[in-house]
Amino acid sequence: MRFLVVDDDFQSRTIVQRHLYPHGFVDVATDGEEAVEAFRLALLEGEPYDLITLDILMPNKDGQEALREIREIEKEQGIPEDKAVKVIMISGLEDSKEVHDAFFLGKATSYIVKPIHHKVLLDEIASLGLTLPEVSSRGEDVSL
Repeated sequence: MRFLVVDDDFQSRTIVQRHLYPHGFVDVATDGEEAVEAFRLALLEGEPYDLITLDILMPNKDGQEALREIREIEKEQGIPEDKAVKVIMISGLEDSKEVHDAFFLGKATSYIVKPIHHKVLLDEIASLGLTLPEVSSRGEDVSL
């Protein structure tokens, strides 16, 4: 399983990365520009991401704009919608406009409001139809 964690906040990015690394390979990006470039490179290398967690508010290019570009790249590459990368938008905001834009303009797969807890994130991933490899219980719940 391949993940891309995108967040400009070091602590938030690190915590999500810790939640995911037992289940697969995790790349990180600090803004939307890096996210789009990482996504494009993974496709070119034939190792696309299974899941992207994408913060909304970031410098240079925000998560909404990055998501629209990622979906455009998929369209250009002929990737059908049912094979598109799963994207969980993550934000500290519970803003109905941001939620609307994420789902209807960017075609986000899911939306989670911080703080992110280990179980919430893994349950959300499972609800998207992604099967995570079993790992031994670590007994920790680090949240944002």
